[in-house]
Amino acid sequence: MKAIALFSGGLDSTLAIKLIIDQGIEVLAVNINTGFGSTKDRLEHMQNMCKQVGAELKIIDIESEFLQDVLFDPKHGYGKNFNPCIDCHAKMFSVAKRVMEAEGASFLISGEVLGQRPMSQNKDSLQLVLNESNCDGLLLRPLSAKALAPTIAELNGWVDREKLEEIVGRSRDRQLELVKEIGLDNFESPGGGCLLTDANFAKKMYDFIKYDKFEVSDIPLMKFGRHLRLSDGAKLVVGRNQDENVHLQNIKSEKYVHIKTIGIPAPHAILSKNASSADKELAMKIVLTYCKAKEDVVYTLSCDSSEFKSSPFASRGEVQPYTIM
Repeated sequence: MKAIALFSGGLDSTLAIKLIIDQGIEVLAVNINTGFGSTKDRLEHMQNMCKQVGAELKIIDIESEFLQDVLFDPKHGYGKNFNPCIDCHAKMFSVAKRVMEAEGASFLISGEVLGQRPMSQNKDSLQLVLNESNCDGLLLRPLSAKALAPTIAELNGWVDREKLEEIVGRSRDRQLELVKEIGLDNFESPGGGCLLTDANFAKKMYDFIKYDKFEVSDIPLMKFGRHLRLSDGAKLVVGRNQDENVHLQNIKSEKYVHIKTIGIPAPHAILSKNASSADKELAMKIVLTYCKAKEDVVYTLSCDSSEFKSSPFASRGEVQPYTIM
């Protein structure tokens, strides 16, 4: 007997997997990558969680599918920010169902907890997601199973319902008890794992689609740096620390060019390739604003193999009107 788990790497999905493995069922932990999960590389963490509970890990990239089918026209709308949670979960379950069929597995599991999140984990939403993904009966939620209707796996006796949990609400007390019972180490604290639920990230998304068509290749740029929209509409992104500078340096896109300073340390910056001359000049000054530059010195910067002379803004306050976040 084999089950497919929707696996985020978080505590709840890890515990859900453990509850099923403890009943002698093989579990394949499937992490579905929409592109908006995190700014950090979580592969090592997910591998560690799976190793501790005895599951195999498989990562599936659905960035293109997610943008095309879900992100910009969600049937059930957005949450508080740019998060189409219900449509997103339905897409993930439908993808997991495809994996289930391909792997010859019998049912699906997830770490969802009834009532833990007001929009996506109330009873109506949990059922709606099943209906939309054609997974009704197939998806078992081990942490809240005894508070929900029995699934196919329980009705057929594949899983002992009495060995599952009845967790409801936002309290994590029972989960932490299970952690001690299992001896689970290095698990993540609870938190919003999706960037689309973040208010500042949502601002960047709404600004982007106002000026340009959003594509998969644009996702990395959205995750890092200080984002600005310049006078004539060009987009400028300036790194805020060394880690962001490294990520921005590695971005390759036909839409943008890289700005570098000559002779003075500076944050890495990326500018719209079609920026007007006025926006290019403004971008150079803004980049210098975040350097240890002197107002009475003219500096040289390179942009798309061309060199420009510029001097810094008088203050960061003058940059504020252009700043998205």
